[in-house]
Amino acid sequence: MLDRNWASLFATLFLTTSLCAQTWPQYHGPDGSRRVTGAIDAQQLDAADNAPLWVVPTTKGFSSFVVHDGRAYTLEARSDQECCVARDAKTGTELWVRELGKVKYDGGGDAGTPDNSGGDGPRSTPSCDADRVYVFDAQLVLHCLDAKDGSVVFQKDLVADHGAVNIRWQNAASPLVEGRAVFVAGGGPGASLLAFDKKSGDLLWKGHDEKITHATPIAATLHGERQVIFYTQAGLVAVRPDNGELRWRASYPFQISSAASPIVDGSLVYVSAGYGVGAAVFEVLRDDEGAFDVQLLWRKPNKLMNHWSTPLVKDGHLYGMFSFKKYGKGPLACVDLRSGETRWSQEGFGPGNCILVGTTLVALSDKGEVVLADASPEGYHELARRDVLKGKCWSQPAFADGKLYVRSTSEGACIALTAPAKPVKNEGR
Repeated sequence: MLDRNWASLFATLFLTTSLCAQTWPQYHGPDGSRRVTGAIDAQQLDAADNAPLWVVPTTKGFSSFVVHDGRAYTLEARSDQECCVARDAKTGTELWVRELGKVKYDGGGDAGTPDNSGGDGPRSTPSCDADRVYVFDAQLVLHCLDAKDGSVVFQKDLVADHGAVNIRWQNAASPLVEGRAVFVAGGGPGASLLAFDKKSGDLLWKGHDEKITHATPIAATLHGERQVIFYTQAGLVAVRPDNGELRWRASYPFQISSAASPIVDGSLVYVSAGYGVGAAVFEVLRDDEGAFDVQLLWRKPNKLMNHWSTPLVKDGHLYGMFSFKKYGKGPLACVDLRSGETRWSQEGFGPGNCILVGTTLVALSDKGEVVLADASPEGYHELARRDVLKGKCWSQPAFADGKLYVRSTSEGACIALTAPAKPVKNEGR
């Protein structure tokens, strides 16, 4: 029988190895929940001698970092080109740049305004899988790049090949890699939702007549069935990943832009948008014959608006930035998912984003502050705060290998936040 001390040691080594192996390969994290296991030492964020491991200039854009296999990727606008940029995740050194195409964004405004509104540049974030990087650019072209050097493996132009029609502010949705496929939305009639083979680029399926939004699709399991959920202008559309068959839909209003992704927790699906639309929760039901039905659990027009800041869910509670155009002021809040009641709200974050590492909320305010807080519905408890970035942050943090990667319209940074390993206690046999 294995000695308890050795068992504890092996468990500790396994946990440490798991933490060291963490990546953040897609916009919504390793499993799409914006959550990872692990622990953060909040004192490291406050420590004066814990300077960022690196800070690099980034040209305009709202793309976030993803981290995979020792590299950090993001999109930047350089001159008139949208570019995918790869950096060494440890040093920030630029490894390669791939120009994706000439682009002109619209309606961005001035990134230097005092209220932190406006700005321009790429709004999508790359996705990584094995030795490939996938980019769905502003002009609705899907690029598959070699992760080592940025060379093009394949490209799929949805406008030329599938009759795609772009939207105001151009595409902001990131590609979803799930199983053997890469999922995107944007084709024309009968081809608005599409799945491509992630290795060959072959079209696996296309279908449906939907108008796209700026929201990134998600993959989730409901009642034991894996599904891909698109947030379209008509509402939520859930399909089978293998053939695009419709499983259920939930109608929901659209005004100007819907950019936050839906959230699934058990049989509940949360959806929210700005411009007066507000938030709602649907309950997805399934009968004995396998047919799905959807019921509205609650809706709050013009309230709990997630402009583009997708919340996360933990133990039946939402945590995220709930505001609309309250730049530098909007709150980080905790909301009961089933009832829609706000448990607590803390002003001063604006439309930034947050993720969860273990039980610690990691929030990036729109003005570049990193804030650590407890993920508890009992009340707002701040653990640490640090002003890290210049510029505006409408991007999402990424956490990998014990390090936090954050991005603004003018800078990118990496901060070490790993908690030291706890010694194994010798309890004898």
